[in-house]
Amino acid sequence: MAKNDQQTPPAEGGAGKGRLKLIIIIAVAFLLAVGASVGGTWFFLSRGAKPAEPPPAEASSGKKPALYEVLAPSFVVNFNQNGRQRYLQVSVALMGRDQAQLDALQEQMPLVRNQLVMLFSSQNFDSLTTPVGKEMLRQQATASIQEVAKKATGQLTVEQVLFTNFVLQ
Repeated sequence: MAKNDQQTPPAEGGAGKGRLKLIIIIAVAFLLAVGASVGGTWFFLSRGAKPAEPPPAEASSGKKPALYEVLAPSFVVNFNQNGRQRYLQVSVALMGRDQAQLDALQEQMPLVRNQLVMLFSSQNFDSLTTPVGKEMLRQQATASIQEVAKKATGQLTVEQVLFTNFVLQ
């Protein structure tokens, strides 16, 4: 019996080491599974993929690439709204497809700028605060510039008028 009294109870540290080893093994297995999943996905997706070659712009659509002519400086116009002075600043770019026609339109730039200033200054402030009003103004500007360009070059030089900056105050 004396021997039984002298025996020490089992240490609890051994059970904690076993749990720590189990957690480490599970974590390593999980990381290996995630790595294998990512690697397999990458392998199978890149195996069948061919380098994408963009089709030539002229062959696919039959149109020349778009060219942009930025009208600098920006347009700043003012108008009265219910006795209050309001301002509009618009940066404009013209989109066309033929550089020679855009160069020919450069000779008419004072007339183009005048048309746009008159159009912008005749707008109603409340209508310009909505996206629909801005789009209507852009379409009116496109029609106005196309008319001037048609007289100057005899062809449809400007495809669209784009607003690259639009500030109301």
